[in-house]
Amino acid sequence: MLSSSALLAVNPLDAGSLLAAFGALGIAVIMFAETGLLVGFFLPGDSLLFTAGLLCTTGAHSGPHLNLGQVLAASAVGALAGAQTGYLIGRRGGRALLARSRSRHLHEGAVRAEEILTRYGHGKAVVLARFVPVVRTVLNPLAGALGVNARTFTLWQVVGGLAWTVGLVMAGYALGSSIPNVDRYLLPIVAVVVVVSLLPLVLEVLRSRRQASAR
Repeated sequence: MLSSSALLAVNPLDAGSLLAAFGALGIAVIMFAETGLLVGFFLPGDSLLFTAGLLCTTGAHSGPHLNLGQVLAASAVGALAGAQTGYLIGRRGGRALLARSRSRHLHEGAVRAEEILTRYGHGKAVVLARFVPVVRTVLNPLAGALGVNARTFTLWQVVGGLAWTVGLVMAGYALGSSIPNVDRYLLPIVAVVVVVSLLPLVLEVLRSRRQASAR
C-alpha cells in the first residue's frame, strides 16, 4: 500500500514514475482512462507501454522489474475495456460531453477523429486512431455518438488495441534485451518514443491548416 506522501510524489505525465508507483495494475488503469475516459487524454500511453516493456528485461536496473506476461495482459485488458467503455459513453451522449468540455486539445482531437472516420472508413480509422495521442481518446466516444456499428467497432478496436499495446510493449522488451544497461539511456529513449508518437498528430494538424488555407 502506497503512503499518501508517495502518492503525492507520483508524476502522472512520467511513465517511469507511474510504473514505479503502481506496476502492472497501474498500466491497466491508465490504459482504461486514456482510451475510455475523456479526462485521460493527457496520460502518456505510448511511452508508458514502451517503458513497461523495457522494465521487463533483466538488463533494466532503474525502476521496478516488471513481469512481461502481466504487463501484456494488463495493457491489453485496460486498452480494450477502455475503448469499449468510451464507445458506450458516446452512444449515450458523447457529443454532449465533448460540448461541455473546455479543453482545446479535446475539441481539436474530436475534429481530427471525425476526419479520420470519414477519410478511412470505420474499421481502418478505429485501428489507426490507436497510434495517435488524443485522437485515440476521443474517437471511441465519437464513434458511439456517430452510430458506428457496434460489431464493426468491437472487432477493429480489438485488432487495433492488441497491435498497439503488444507492439509497443514488445518493442521496448526487444530493445531492453538487446542493449546492456539500457536504463542509462531510458530518458532519451522515452523522449524519442514521445516525439515519434506525436508525429501523426503534428502532420495531421499541418495538413488541416494547409487545406484551410487553400479553401
